[in-house]
Amino acid sequence: MSNSAEIIKEELSYVNEQALFADGFDEALVGIDEGYYVAVYDVDKCIDILMQDSGMTFEQASEYFGYNVVGAYVGEYTPRFVKFYK
Repeated sequence: MSNSAEIIKEELSYVNEQALFADGFDEALVGIDEGYYVAVYDVDKCIDILMQDSGMTFEQASEYFGYNVVGAYVGEYTPRFVKFYK
């Protein structure tokens, strides 16, 4: 787990001990939604993690991520996934 992920998890757990985290995506954890106090992840980093860890193609990882991760609502403290544009 990266140092920034540790800091984010610690701070978020302090303000919302019920906040949930996406398993296996610590390197994609980028911040905290200040309105709802939930974890925020970078979509592109999540897809990269799936491609690296599972050997999926970009298309396979994108489909899997959309259906199994983003589509997995588990209550009001479900993490948010953000697509960044440069």
